[in-house]
Amino acid sequence: MNLIDVVDADHANKAVEAMPHFKSGDTIAVHAKITEGAKTRIQIFQGVVISIKRRGRTNGHFRVRKMSGGIGVERVFPFHSPNVEKVEVLQKGKTRRAKLYYLRDRSGKSARISIDYDRK
Repeated sequence: MNLIDVVDADHANKAVEAMPHFKSGDTIAVHAKITEGAKTRIQIFQGVVISIKRRGRTNGHFRVRKMSGGIGVERVFPFHSPNVEKVEVLQKGKTRRAKLYYLRDRSGKSARISIDYDRK
């Protein structure tokens, strides 16, 4: 076991194993800790997963996009972040590609992703 593996094991978040499996195109709600001054609260960021990179590693992250007031907002959440409290899968989307960056250019009905009823 080298030094990099020791550091990765030390910084790994134990809640990652309890995180549900999701793919790009799924609509998820991420419960993230927000610190405002001395207070900490939980804020829910709900949107479509447009990319996932390095799922099983400590530097892995997923990108969630939502529309807020007609403006697209994207946030990147690391899998092993202590600020990610919980992830809920709300809807499973049917997509044919892994990265959905084309959604940045679309709005309205063309930005919708169909629901995958067959996936468990």
